[in-house]
Amino acid sequence: MSKRRRSDPYVLQGRSFKAPPTRSLLKATDYGHPQRLIPEQFVPAQRGGGWGPFAEAFARMNQPACDSLDVRIQIGADTSGPVIRLVPGGRIGAVPLVSPQTGHVAGGFVVAPRFGWAGVGQVLSQTGWAASPRFLPWPLVPGSGREVPPWVMAGPVLTRLASLLQSMRQGYHEVNATLERPRGRILWQAYIARNLARGNWSRLPCRFQELEPDPRLKSQIRWTLERVYHGLVSVGGRDPVAVVLADWAMRLLERLGTVPSIQPRAAELDRMLAGHRLLSDALRSGLQAIAWVVEERGLGGGQEQDGLAWMLPLDQLWEAYVEAMVRQEAARVGGEVRVARRCETTFPLEWTDASCRSLGHLAPDMVVRGGDWLWIVDAKYKAHLAEMDEAGWHQVQEETRASHRADLHQILAYAGLYDATTIRASLVYPLRHSTWQALHATGRDTSRAQLHCGGRNLTLELRGLPFGSAGATPWP
Repeated sequence: MSKRRRSDPYVLQGRSFKAPPTRSLLKATDYGHPQRLIPEQFVPAQRGGGWGPFAEAFARMNQPACDSLDVRIQIGADTSGPVIRLVPGGRIGAVPLVSPQTGHVAGGFVVAPRFGWAGVGQVLSQTGWAASPRFLPWPLVPGSGREVPPWVMAGPVLTRLASLLQSMRQGYHEVNATLERPRGRILWQAYIARNLARGNWSRLPCRFQELEPDPRLKSQIRWTLERVYHGLVSVGGRDPVAVVLADWAMRLLERLGTVPSIQPRAAELDRMLAGHRLLSDALRSGLQAIAWVVEERGLGGGQEQDGLAWMLPLDQLWEAYVEAMVRQEAARVGGEVRVARRCETTFPLEWTDASCRSLGHLAPDMVVRGGDWLWIVDAKYKAHLAEMDEAGWHQVQEETRASHRADLHQILAYAGLYDATTIRASLVYPLRHSTWQALHATGRDTSRAQLHCGGRNLTLELRGLPFGSAGATPWP
């Protein structure tokens, strides 16, 4: 029997179908509207239209990738049959979508930030890429390279290479050089054949051991930095974050000195990563970053059509941004900062019956202590403050009001954990810069309530901060 060619129709239950001709890219924003999928882009045309028997298979095969991007697959129905929608959550990024018929990538899904790429880029820059994008173990996402700005990959690559350069240890490496003073072993045959025959008697070819970082690895780092730099410069005029990162790449290139540029080989990098179990974290992550660039996995900004699958949890990014603002204020007033990400604010809950355990611990995001006063801060990546300002409490949806009440109960529970005379408990929400300016001008970017109980004074505070804008100011 002859092998079926790629262009032949597929056969299912005695019927033949043609594979979907193009790979589509769907776009959404975090916590945005669900995106309805067009079945013809992922499965062959069905009698009567729609998904036919493929709806459940699509959900099952794409569930892992969608879960990694916090995207919920919603299956419903209308007059044409099953309907599939992708509901974005609180992560931005890109994942591939596979056809339930062939198992091959048939499209992709990109979730962009509702505050804009520029806002996310500025927050990442201001926080030192503390919550940088995470790359996912899925195939390339078709078309995403033209939708994602270049710093999505360039930022993590530069961060890893800077760490690698900082941690590179010196070692002995064999060097061949022609010197006027002999060093190591003189290569007499080369001296007689070249230098002596040409009258260069004082030039001695030598081979010796030099104590310096691995020169080949430094040359490979240079090639990678040059590749990233040119990708950033190509869009630098349109993207201020790209300009900042291009300047950083240039400074790293200057640190390398005059080493030549050598393009790494993918097989060599794979061998280095697989052959050394005791690689330091900096070296392993640096080699992975070099491999991303070598494999042309999409620096973004229109350089390549396809790009890596990746995701970035915006709640973690917002928490890192608020922490930076809190540390600025704590340094000004002389407070000591403790944060949950370092397990410095954790209060375990000891349940008498483990089977009824619904929560294992309480952990405020940030706690600032100074003398007899305490400041508790919880960063919430939600639109509560903006929605309540625009529509009023009675106009917002019940789901939003219930979520906001849960936030208030949570911060009040945190306040009950500490013994201090004066406590300020702040819930911090993101705002668009235009919204923040309008609220700040009328003093409504912050709302406070006073509670007095048991000799303690508690100030409950709802605070809005502009997401990723230079206009953000510390707490007064």
